[in-house]
Amino acid sequence: MGLGDKISNKAEELGGKAKEAIGNATDNERLAAEGQKEQAAAKAKQAGEHVKDAAKDVFGDKK
Repeated sequence: MGLGDKISNKAEELGGKAKEAIGNATDNERLAAEGQKEQAAAKAKQAGEHVKDAAKDVFGDKK
């Protein structure tokens, strides 16, 4: 994945953290849960990136 995807995924994770914090601060359980969901999705994408990067390190970037 490119740098742009990595930045986008990190931004999604940070947005989720902000939503969760606002939800917790305002006792809005739905918003807090949305934030947790966004964080989990972003972290899953980031894990996939790490696997792809590791595969490139092992096998090289063959296109």
